Amino acid sequence: MARDKSSFGSQLPQLGDAPLELKFRDNMQAIAGGIDRIFNGTARGADRKTGFVLLVFPFGGEPGARCNFVSNGADRQELVVLFKEMIARFEGQPETKGHA
Repeated sequence: MARDKSSFGSQLPQLGDAPLELKFRDNMQAIAGGIDRIFNGTARGADRKTGFVLLVFPFGGEPGARCNFVSNGADRQELVVLFKEMIARFEGQPETKGHA
């Protein structure tokens, strides 16, 4: 899988099964860099205190459409736990235990 080597982007396509769609990439990278600076200032790597995930998808269920996402370095397994916990809450299930 190709990896983006921009100043923010060494983390970008590591999660998921394909690189960001080109029509979203530049905007998502710019937004992600801004979010990271707002929450973490100049801290980088393990010094950051706040993680995030940005999801971007087209409305309307276009054929072949997929959700694109970037994070500021979140671990894939932590995101899996996070998403499962969120889904359980959205569905009104009792809170599940996790480590995300």
